[in-house]
Amino acid sequence: MAAPSPGTRWRDLTRRTPLLRLPAFFILLLAGDIGAQLARMWTIRHAPAAGADWASLAAVLLLAAALLGLYGGLVRLLECRAAREIAPRPLQAGAGILLGLALFASVFLLLHAVGVARWSGVAARFDVVPTLAVSILAGVGEELAFRGSLFRILEERFGSVAALAVSAGLFGLLHALNPGATVISTAAIALEAGVLLAAAYALTRNLWFPIGLHLGWNFTEGGIFGVAVSGGSVGKGIFSVSLAGRTLLTGGKFGPEASVMAIAVCLAVAVVLLVLTARAGRWIPMRPRIARANA
Repeated sequence: MAAPSPGTRWRDLTRRTPLLRLPAFFILLLAGDIGAQLARMWTIRHAPAAGADWASLAAVLLLAAALLGLYGGLVRLLECRAAREIAPRPLQAGAGILLGLALFASVFLLLHAVGVARWSGVAARFDVVPTLAVSILAGVGEELAFRGSLFRILEERFGSVAALAVSAGLFGLLHALNPGATVISTAAIALEAGVLLAAAYALTRNLWFPIGLHLGWNFTEGGIFGVAVSGGSVGKGIFSVSLAGRTLLTGGKFGPEASVMAIAVCLAVAVVLLVLTARAGRWIPMRPRIARANA
C-alpha cells in the first residue's frame, strides 16, 4: 500500500487537531472581511455619484458570496468535509433578522421610557441602501470569522464555555478600534453581541441564524433608527431619533450598543438561547485531557 502524500498527512493532521486549523481559518477570514470592507469603500469612491449606493450594494453581495466561498473552501481543504453550517437556511436567516429588529426596537423603547431617546417622526430623507450594504457585509464577514471559525474550532477542542468566553472577548476587542470606543463599549460588545451571537450559532449549528441576527440588529440600529452603529454611521435612518442623557444609557459616541439597556436586553435573550441549546443537547462540555489524548 502506498504511503500517504505529505499533503494528505497534513490534511489529516489539521482535521484531527483543531488548533492547527484555527490560525488559518481565523486569519484568512478576518483578512478577507477587512479586504471586503476596503473593496466596498473603493466601489463607493469610484462609482458615479448617482448610483454609488446601489453599486455598493451590488459589490457587497458579490463580496459576501466570495467570503462564503472562502469559508467553504477552507472547510473542504482543512477539514475534508462539506461546510454544512453555511448550507442555505432562509427561514433561519429570516428569523435572525426579525429577532435583531425586535431586540434593537426593545432597546429603543426602554430608552424612550426612561426619557433618553426621543422620536420625531419619519425623516425627510433616509439612507437605507448603504446601511443595508454595510449590515450585510458585517453580518457575513464577522460571523464567518468569529462564530464560524473562532467559536466553532475552539469549541471542538475546549468545549462551549471556553469558546464562548474567548470568541466574545476577542469580538469586543476588535470593536475597541472603532470610533468612540471606550472600555465600557468594548465590554458591552463582548457581553451583548459576542455572547448572543455565539449562543445563536450554538443553538442552530448553522451560521445563517447569527448572520441574520447580526444583520437585523445593525440595520435596525442604523437604517431604521439612524443612530451610530458601533461608533460608525452611514447616513440617516427612516426615523428621526435623538439621544440625550447619561453615557451609560445612551452609549455616548459609540451608540446605544454601549448602553446598559442593550447589554441587559441582549444578555437576557442570550441566556434563553443558551438554555435551549443545553436542553437540545448541543452544549459541548470540555473533554477531559485523557479523553482528548485518546481521541
